[in-house]
Amino acid sequence: MLTNHFTLTKRLLGLLLLIVGIVGFVAVLSVDILDVGREGGIGPAQRIALGGAALIALIGLTLIPIRDQLA
Repeated sequence: MLTNHFTLTKRLLGLLLLIVGIVGFVAVLSVDILDVGREGGIGPAQRIALGGAALIALIGLTLIPIRDQLA
């Protein structure tokens, strides 16, 4: 990635978005699981964060099957 000839392809972008979405989703859930002293479960802000992480992962999944075309 640090060379002059590196190109960020749609497939690689899709993989990166998928990884970020999954890690974000797990991170938001782990915050709720690790914070055992608090009552109330998953709140509205966490639901929005979970939805955003799932949306990012879904967008990444749609980019992965796109074939890379070299010019």
